Amino acid sequence: MSSLCGRLAKKGLGDMKFNASGGPINWFPGHMASATRAIRDRLKLADFVIEVRDARIPASSVHGDLQPVLSSKRRLIALNKKDLANPNIMNKWIRHFDSRSEDCLLINAHNRNSVKKLLDLAELKLKEVISREPTLLIMVVGVPNVGKSSLINSIHQIASSRFPAQGKLKRATVGPLPGVTQDIAGFKIAHQPSIYVLDTPGVLVPSIPDIETGLKLALTGSVKDSVVGEERIAQYFLAVLNTRNTPLHWKYMNNRRMEGVHYDTKEKESVLQDLLPKKRKPPNESDVLYIQDLVLEVQRALYVTLSEFDGNLEDEDDLECLIEKQFMALQKAFKIPSHRDCNEARTMVSKKFLTLFRTGKLGPFTLDDVPEAS
Repeated sequence: MSSLCGRLAKKGLGDMKFNASGGPINWFPGHMASATRAIRDRLKLADFVIEVRDARIPASSVHGDLQPVLSSKRRLIALNKKDLANPNIMNKWIRHFDSRSEDCLLINAHNRNSVKKLLDLAELKLKEVISREPTLLIMVVGVPNVGKSSLINSIHQIASSRFPAQGKLKRATVGPLPGVTQDIAGFKIAHQPSIYVLDTPGVLVPSIPDIETGLKLALTGSVKDSVVGEERIAQYFLAVLNTRNTPLHWKYMNNRRMEGVHYDTKEKESVLQDLLPKKRKPPNESDVLYIQDLVLEVQRALYVTLSEFDGNLEDEDDLECLIEKQFMALQKAFKIPSHRDCNEARTMVSKKFLTLFRTGKLGPFTLDDVPEAS
């Protein structure tokens, strides 16, 4: 298996013809150019930067064009969505950042204790500056959909309880971006000294460096599905699962019911609603069991197709053939009628499959490999 991954890595799954056929992946609407310029201007004034990345893609969720500026600032890399990332691989990533003398912390932006730990570390890093500056500015930056707004909301709630003398904290607009509806908005989180946290819009680089990075960003939701196409994203994820032999590991999990299916936030409820039979009532306990069974059916379908596969995973055509069989197996698992239009059915399969991944129902994944020590 390790030799297989090594050989595939030379070309990269994203470069395989069935993944690369859609061409380079870029999403840089006009507002991102304006936002990037505004962020650069604010960064000059920032005393500290919290760079939020997706823990599933610690390298791919880097904004490369901002790195020269960020590396010159007091910075903390917050690897968010740690509940969706493989903890074993994340420990290796933390050691990697430590070896580069970069401050890094795994967080869950929805967890109060996790965010409090982040703020405590930021305050510790600012201790020297706090002693001589009456007003300090912390900026939160990152690519789209890494959880910056969720983090800001949690910081806002913590600040409200930590500094009750301020009264009710209000969202303060620091300055609108030119020609953009989104603002760079600030929140006061402390007195003496006054500390402000600035939230910023998510921005990508004008040109994503390679197809596989683009596919990883799309898979985790940083690039709009409509830009890449759900089917192409699902194909890529199936290629990742197959080359890692992940479905074969699921065999041992399918001997018992999956645990931990719950609804942490309204956001997750609305996403998981897409997996449930159409009805008006909100999700309940029977729906939880329904999703558990659905996950098991999906895992079983992928396990069976991979275990029966007699081709060569190193061969692009064979791997593409396996993925086609898996699409048909998933259509049955999701109970999508066979009489539906083929393109419509494949889109439905892709959307449901991606929803299971993005909500963590297929287990924790880290898609980026840890760089080898030089």
